[in-house]
Amino acid sequence: MLSIRKKVLSRIYGRGRGWAFSSKDFVEQFSRNDVDKALSLLNQQGTIRRVCRGIYDYPRYSKLLKQTLSPDIDQIAQAISRKLNWQILPSGETALNILGISKQIPAKYIYLTNGANNQYQIGNIRIEFKKTSLKDVGFKFRESGLIVQGLKALGKTSVNKEIINTIQDKIDKKKYRHILTDTRWVTGWIYDYIKDICSESTQ
Repeated sequence: MLSIRKKVLSRIYGRGRGWAFSSKDFVEQFSRNDVDKALSLLNQQGTIRRVCRGIYDYPRYSKLLKQTLSPDIDQIAQAISRKLNWQILPSGETALNILGISKQIPAKYIYLTNGANNQYQIGNIRIEFKKTSLKDVGFKFRESGLIVQGLKALGKTSVNKEIINTIQDKIDKKKYRHILTDTRWVTGWIYDYIKDICSESTQ
């Protein structure tokens, strides 16, 4: 059991602070029962934190404030989607918040899903999943859907150089080529902005 706990903890440390997860993220290597026991012990020790039923995170910590920070809501939504084997896509306003374009702290994060309508309360914030058709959440890369939803929420005339730079700061350059391929069928004006975002010359 000690060895399994160490291996589970090593994987958690490897993903870094803020990562959210469930036992399903470990069951390919260990039995469900052993994983549940390991996560329960790590939670009791305060190494990880249970944020809702079956979902944990490795809490972020502020050296300045000298305290743990609130959970990363998008990480929790992703952990829930993996646990339930759903595909999800942030709604427009949620995408703008994740990309750092909207500075408001929302009371609700909304995700489109091919799963089921459901809600989770995380502290003062609610995660809401809304069932939609598979084609609406069918991007291969998470970043693709995030950008498309954000641009769609802003509208064609509201996108400027500052917003493009803000989105670029959130996206790994190594994924530019994949995003361009993944989104090539989207509305023309959205794809034009994606080409700007995924262009090294605009950095």
